[in-house]
Amino acid sequence: MSGLVKDNIFGSSGSIIAAAGGLSWQPIVTGSTVTVSAGKGYFINTSSNACTITLPSSAEAGDQIILTDYARTWGTNAITIDSNGLKFQGETDAYVVDYDTSGQAVNLIYSGSTVGWTPASDMVSALEPVAPLPTKGIFAFGNDGSVTNVKNLLGNNGVIASDVSGVGTARQNLAGTTYGTDKALFAYGRAGSPYLSMKNLVNNSGVVSSDVSGVGTNREGCRGMAVGLDGAALIAFGAISGSRTNISSTVNSAGVISADVTGVGTARQDAGPSRYGVGLGAIAFGGIGGSNLSTKNLVNTSGVVGSDVTGVGTARTKLAAACYGGDKGVFAYGTPATSVKNLMSNTGVIAADVSGVGKVRRSLKAATYDSDKVAFAYGFNDDDNANLNVKNLCSNTGVISADVTGVGTAREDAGVASYSVA
Repeated sequence: MSGLVKDNIFGSSGSIIAAAGGLSWQPIVTGSTVTVSAGKGYFINTSSNACTITLPSSAEAGDQIILTDYARTWGTNAITIDSNGLKFQGETDAYVVDYDTSGQAVNLIYSGSTVGWTPASDMVSALEPVAPLPTKGIFAFGNDGSVTNVKNLLGNNGVIASDVSGVGTARQNLAGTTYGTDKALFAYGRAGSPYLSMKNLVNNSGVVSSDVSGVGTNREGCRGMAVGLDGAALIAFGAISGSRTNISSTVNSAGVISADVTGVGTARQDAGPSRYGVGLGAIAFGGIGGSNLSTKNLVNTSGVVGSDVTGVGTARTKLAAACYGGDKGVFAYGTPATSVKNLMSNTGVIAADVSGVGKVRRSLKAATYDSDKVAFAYGFNDDDNANLNVKNLCSNTGVISADVTGVGTAREDAGVASYSVA
């Protein structure tokens, strides 16, 4: 407020100018050192380096300073407080004071010379922003008797649309994944005998772009999934000219595939990939020549593949998997011929076999849609020696429904990914 001051006890007059309430917040601190002042708040960004914070050399009781973890990185690069000759919680400045928890905020109050600076509050914000999960899916490429680049979009209602003429090199047994939260890409695969490393980006409207020269070793049977909290993804395992591999490549939020990373875990192809928890993933089952596995490898938020974990459930290959319920996974179908499913918890634990529903098949794919449901579609039935366009929807509680006559070209070994958050 403002106005004329008169008739006051000091007998003076003038203007009253409103002052901003609370602390004066300062520009974001990114340096390795900063000297702070009382009555101010500071966002400390330690994304690139740790930071030493020097408190004022003199203070009065009631002086206040707030420090907050701007980028949630204090757990990686901590802050160190130099009390600059004054006490900190009763101890001299010879003591080391570190704050090393991501998401932390410290409210410091000077209490006087006996105790000095003391945290009036020291809290951690546990809530991290979580990107919305994809609502639509895309099945593309595959083999319908010969390799194809046809695509079919999956709506947020679980309906698969008719064939759309494809873009890019026709191929099969490729990897697909969400990236950048709402986009997708397809990469690698096989066209006849040649193994490929090309990629095709998919925008958030489901439009597939033309071929882009790939990065890393040409291969087929690798699998992809989104990991982390910033739109990244992972592509791992597969076969190189018939030899199985455990190499992996990360995908950044712009869809750029990294160079090969030496793998961890049993080399194999045609495993099942699924997200779980928040930003975590698992790759499970798969095949090595004539041997099938029930092994799983957990993947952290940075896309690092963990070592083998003894699996649960029927060892199999050429199955499909996807995230359901927002934070859990479902693995189903595969060969040896089965329609069995295994649910995975939000902590990455795979449960025992559950009798399956639907047509027994292999070489199918699964996509998350409507953020928390899954559509299994396409594949090959060995008894009939025929490609399929059957789909089975999986609810957000992991229940797989009966067969629905599919739409589009019956085929096996298509690529799949989820995209869009609209």
